[in-house]
Amino acid sequence: MTITKKTWELKDSIVLLRILIGWHFLYEGIIKLYNPDWTSYGYLASAQGPFKPIFMSLTNESMMGWVDGLNMAALIIVGLTLTLGFFEKTGAFIGMGLLALYYLAHPSFPWLAEVNVEGSYWFVNKNLIELVACLVLFQYPTAQYFGLARLFSNKKKTLKTATL
Repeated sequence: MTITKKTWELKDSIVLLRILIGWHFLYEGIIKLYNPDWTSYGYLASAQGPFKPIFMSLTNESMMGWVDGLNMAALIIVGLTLTLGFFEKTGAFIGMGLLALYYLAHPSFPWLAEVNVEGSYWFVNKNLIELVACLVLFQYPTAQYFGLARLFSNKKKTLKTATL
């Protein structure tokens, strides 16, 4: 199999995309973790669209600790898996789930007033774009080229070769 320059450029681009998205998730998770005043209450309480009742039910005082903790943990897990290139498909899948929730809490539908969001959008916003980018990362994993998965896969191959 001959690998063309175009293939290498595509692979390199997807590796860069994976690392940048991973960094974004990791940063968002850590910044929330170290901010004792952060809570997702405001974002959930101002939810709009057809799923508003579901998001409003998560603002219950007994639920907010769990919701905030799970959100931070998921952000950090996605960030670590994508940045380091280990279990990247799992990280991309969890990332898609988080981004779908963020999008559904504040969908950028033209008939809804945009509340508690950055910018002004019409159906497509940054959450939806990053969700599709995570879908690309899920379908085209690159950790075997650049990431911790490559280190571990090389050790296995070396051990097999050495024992023969």
